[in-house]
Amino acid sequence: MTSVFSKAERDAMQQAAAEKRATRGLKGAAKKDAEAQACVDAIEALEGFDRTLAARYHVLVTTVAPELDPKTWYGFPSYARDGKVVTFVQPAAKFGSRYATVGFQETAALDDGGMWATSFAVVEWDDDIERRLTDLVRRAAATD
Repeated sequence: MTSVFSKAERDAMQQAAAEKRATRGLKGAAKKDAEAQACVDAIEALEGFDRTLAARYHVLVTTVAPELDPKTWYGFPSYARDGKVVTFVQPAAKFGSRYATVGFQETAALDDGGMWATSFAVVEWDDDIERRLTDLVRRAAATD
């Protein structure tokens, strides 16, 4: 019998389950600290541009939107408010893609009329990309 999910998708689901197990029984600061360390560990486990992007995005998000809590989400470095992911980095290597993705979830305040983007392919990091991502993170983290 063939699985409906690819190996990469099954691995991601297993990572999500492991994330929940790792913080089971933890509350408050202890849980946030464990989740933040898992995010840093996930970034350090990446290679090449995936690692560069995730590390720089981590600095950007924690500087521009310190109210968002670092954690992992299906193994991706991510940043959440009240436990709900706002933004994340999906490494290119995760699903064999030619580009990494910076994505935003429904909790991100990016609404812009009748249509707006929620994910962005990223293949390099320069001043312009950093500026654009900074603006997106500021908007996404807004609560009003």
